[in-house]
This record gives sequence, structure tokens and C-alpha cells, in this order.
Amino acid sequence: MIAGVPAESAQAVRTPPVSAREFAIETRGLTKVFGRQRAVDGVDLAVPRGTVFGFLGPNGSGKTTTIRMLLGLAAATSGEIRLLDGAMPKDTRSVLPRVGALVEGPAIYPFLSGRANLQRFDAADRHTSPATRNARVDAALERVGLGHAAKKRAHAYSLGMKQRLGIANALLAPRDLLILDEPTNGLDPQGTREVRNLIRSLSDDGTTIFVSSHLLAEVEQMCTMIAVMSAGRLVAQGTLDELRSAGTARVRITTPDHADAHHVLAGLGLVPEIHGRDDVITAELSVPGLQPETVNAALVRADVRVRGFEASGASLEDRFVALTGEGFDVAG
Repeated sequence: MIAGVPAESAQAVRTPPVSAREFAIETRGLTKVFGRQRAVDGVDLAVPRGTVFGFLGPNGSGKTTTIRMLLGLAAATSGEIRLLDGAMPKDTRSVLPRVGALVEGPAIYPFLSGRANLQRFDAADRHTSPATRNARVDAALERVGLGHAAKKRAHAYSLGMKQRLGIANALLAPRDLLILDEPTNGLDPQGTREVRNLIRSLSDDGTTIFVSSHLLAEVEQMCTMIAVMSAGRLVAQGTLDELRSAGTARVRITTPDHADAHHVLAGLGLVPEIHGRDDVITAELSVPGLQPETVNAALVRADVRVRGFEASGASLEDRFVALTGEGFDVAG
């Protein structure tokens, strides 16, 4: 049993049945220990190629430490890492040129222009040719929508533009995999939208994108698959639909007969909940096999006046709270 997580939650963690050649990222038992603290504890990640993969968890759950180990910025205490079919850190020299990364925000020179920043970053890469540097820089700026601001000094950029400049740096060379740590952190709605649209367009071109975030709403809008971290452990992994279906459905009833409805629901083995309005009652369908239509029929038989009846699957927010034992920053 994972601390703070029901034992059944751990059953949601599994590796999809895909051959290793189809994984952009794969880890086995990845662990990082600082003194007595296990910051990352036995993580088994499986990120299929071509996906936008959300790496979700509250702040302090081990996401950034995991990313640093993936990129060789921190040594794992134990476990195995494969990036693009290469064993890390043994194959670092052949693998990392195919990986772009933005970790803990872009490091930029504020009094240089966007173009000058990228020229410096490109010059630091021993794999690039000076003869084609300007063409690469201009192409990266256009790719992230900063061509019009190429000559502007970076200190005058908005937060969204700075994030896009950091992603442009990651795109100076062709990349099979992008690893982005909190790419929308601290951005206003417009900046968030800019970065989200950029990530989608890069995915459409076939790049695998691994996005770490603590923002549930952003992950839902960008990602096709997700993994959830809590207290250093991987507590869920799969598609959005799989995680939603693993939760418990709910019913929402609007009725003036509050007491009678409460009695009927309790008689069916449900636990009614009140959410600020006397005429609204909700309940999880926690009884195996109990269907929403059975609940509605029981209310009608008891002469409960049902003015509204809504059945819904578990929300991702409910599911994540159940998995992690704490709330997520839903909106930012």
C-alpha cells in the first residue's frame, strides 16, 4: 500500500503492452535517495513514442528529480533508464543530441536579443555547424512564433515569450523527444495558450513530448496519456479515459424532498452529500452493480419529487485526489 493512497490505487500502475522500440522513455525501479529521504521511489515509466505525455503530481512529488535523472543531470541511486532506445547514462552522447529539454525555466541573457540568445546556445553545442547557425536560429524562432521579436532584447519579452524562447533553444536541432518541466508555470492565460498551442503543433509533427506539471486543467487539454506521482511514487499511468473509468460514478439529484431523498439513497447503501444547496444531493455509486436508473426508480417509487437527475463518471480531479490524498492546483 502506498502511503496516503488506498491499496487498490496501486493497481492502476502498469506498463502498457508495447515493445521497447515503441517507447521514447522507459524506466525500471528508478530510485533517488537523499540521505534518509526517498525522493523518487521505484518508478516504472513507459512513454510511447508520438504521445503528449503528462507527468502530473503536486509540487514536491518527485517530478523534477525524475526529469533530472532522465537527462543525466542527477545520478540515480538505483534503477534503469532508457531514452530513445539508449541506456542512460551510458549512451548519453548518442541520445541527448536527439532530446530537447526545458527544465526549471529558460536560462536566458536578458540584455541580448532573442536571436543573439539562440546564437549563443547553438554555439555551445559541439554537434552544430557554424556555417548553418543563422538558418537554424531563424527557423527555431519562426517555429515558436518569435520571428517578429527576434531583434528585441529578452528582458522585454513577456513570460510566455520567454518560455517559447526556451523551447526554441530546445528545437535548434531536430529532436525526437522534448522534455518540458512546468512549461506554463507562472504564465498568464494568453502565455499559457501560446505554449499549449505550440506543444500541440510540435506533437502533430511527430515529436514525443513529455510535460511535467502540477496543473490538472493544462494536462487535460494537452496530453493523451498521463502518469501521476505522489510522495515519490508512481500511483497511476495510462490514458485519460482509463484513469477516468477507474474512478467511481456519481449521481446528482435536485429535489425539494431533501429528507426523503436522503433516506432512499441511504437505503440503497449510498452516502448522500450536501453541497451548499438544500435542494441538491450527490452520492457516489459505490455499491457494485448499482446503476443510475435504479437510483432514479427508487426515488420515484418513494414519491420523491425529482426535478433534476444527472449521472456522471468520476472527474479527473476526484480521481487524482483519491490517488494522491491531496488536492491539485486545477486552474493554476
